[in-house]
Amino acid sequence: MKIKLTFAVFIIFASYLTAQNNVLEKYIQEGLQSNLALKQKQSSYEKSLQVLKEAKGMFFPNLSFNARYSLADGGRIIEFPIADLLHPAYNTLNSLTSSNNFDELISKTKNETIPFLRPTEQETKLRLVQPLFNPKIYYNSKIKSELTNAVKSDVGSFKRQLVAEIKSAYFNYLKTVHLLELANKTTELLKENIRVNERLFANDKITIDNVYRSKAELSKLEQNIAEAIRYNKSAKAYFNFLLNKPLESDIEISDEIKLAPIEKDLQNSQENAINNREELFKIKSYAKANDYSLQLNKSNKAPNLIAVVDYGFQGEKYNFTSDDDFIMASFVLSWDLFKGFQNKAKIQQATIDKQIIETGYDEAENRVKLQVLDLYYEVEAVEKAITAAQQEKLSAVKSFEIINKKYKEGQANLIQFIDARTTMTNAEYNVIITTYDYKIKYAEFESAACLYKLKE
Repeated sequence: MKIKLTFAVFIIFASYLTAQNNVLEKYIQEGLQSNLALKQKQSSYEKSLQVLKEAKGMFFPNLSFNARYSLADGGRIIEFPIADLLHPAYNTLNSLTSSNNFDELISKTKNETIPFLRPTEQETKLRLVQPLFNPKIYYNSKIKSELTNAVKSDVGSFKRQLVAEIKSAYFNYLKTVHLLELANKTTELLKENIRVNERLFANDKITIDNVYRSKAELSKLEQNIAEAIRYNKSAKAYFNFLLNKPLESDIEISDEIKLAPIEKDLQNSQENAINNREELFKIKSYAKANDYSLQLNKSNKAPNLIAVVDYGFQGEKYNFTSDDDFIMASFVLSWDLFKGFQNKAKIQQATIDKQIIETGYDEAENRVKLQVLDLYYEVEAVEKAITAAQQEKLSAVKSFEIINKKYKEGQANLIQFIDARTTMTNAEYNVIITTYDYKIKYAEFESAACLYKLKE
């Protein structure tokens, strides 16, 4: 019952978060669909899929059409001494029969000379080639498959980074919006202070320098507002850039974004990152590809066997009849017996590459753990800073309310008023900064620990 109740509470909480975060989630999905850099990564993945198809296509037979028409002159001559062979026989027969019956045959029979090359010749055929045993094709296909997986992991890694970047850019924009709101509120406060000072000066309760000091404070704030507007426009432009939208596009504001509680067990966060980080998948794919490369080089010691079938027509002229066609089937075996120790060197290279990849994976795994650890404690520190900033703001607001009331009654001087107002503004500023810094740091932690689930 407790498990069911806990699960129900989790479902309700997750649904609440989803409903509150739908604005940001909409922007994330928009960015995943339209970001130009991501499209380039996806195009590379699509290309790798076609390379893999090409490698798998080598398992299938190759059917080709071949046509040849030749003209020849000269070359070797085949001599066939038929006259020298038959004339003695014919003469012997004339002697035995005491006649000249074979003289006509003797006159007609002459030695023959046959050119080795036909003056004209054509060969038109279809050739079917089917690999029967070729380890290179098998291992090449496996290597291409793992390289495709590596590119896919690279796309997933970029997607995860893009999600974190979109969230950070959105929170940065909200930060500038609230800082502008704070500046506008402070402007109204300073304008009211100028009005009060002018009234007090008119009643001879203060000197004119107090009025000038209040106006100077307002001018200083207006300079800060101009800088805040610049940051606001830059933050808006960068956010729209990530979504591949016009840089001045309006951004829907939602302050109801709720963040899930941070995972309190650091070890679980690190393990989740190790089990899901695409960068580590990519290294594993390269390691498997290298293993297949090693097997490929070892398989070079084995022979290759292919079957070849030709069917077509031959002759001095283009005659496509049953008297001119031919068919021929062949089995072709090739075996490299010695290649100057090249294969041995390739095997050694692949073995060294394997050691490099394994060392690189260990380093990458430790780097992921360190990244998660750093961000975990940064999020924890900023989370605590929010509570302190809120308490500071509460005290500063109450202090200013008291000083402001006293100032209007002439019981506090302008220096006290400005000091209280500055303290209150800085406290409110600090709350805004720490609140959105927490959200930005959490987005980075969420990405590093793979807490955000990417859709396939």
